[in-house]
Amino acid sequence: MGNSHQSCSVCRFLRSFAFSAIGAGVLGFSALALGFDRDMAIAAAFVGALGLVSWASRRFDNVKKD
Repeated sequence: MGNSHQSCSVCRFLRSFAFSAIGAGVLGFSALALGFDRDMAIAAAFVGALGLVSWASRRFDNVKKD
């Protein structure tokens, strides 16, 4: 049986898009809920998106190598 964790480019793109939306939403809205201003919430959303995509890509790269 072949590798069940093969990842095509469309799957990688959609996975990174989904994780960036989740990370941005969680950190952005959390910053607003904690009382930060809008500019700080935008920065938090960017960091959340970048962090979650980086984590997910590292995680899926490790799965692919096994």
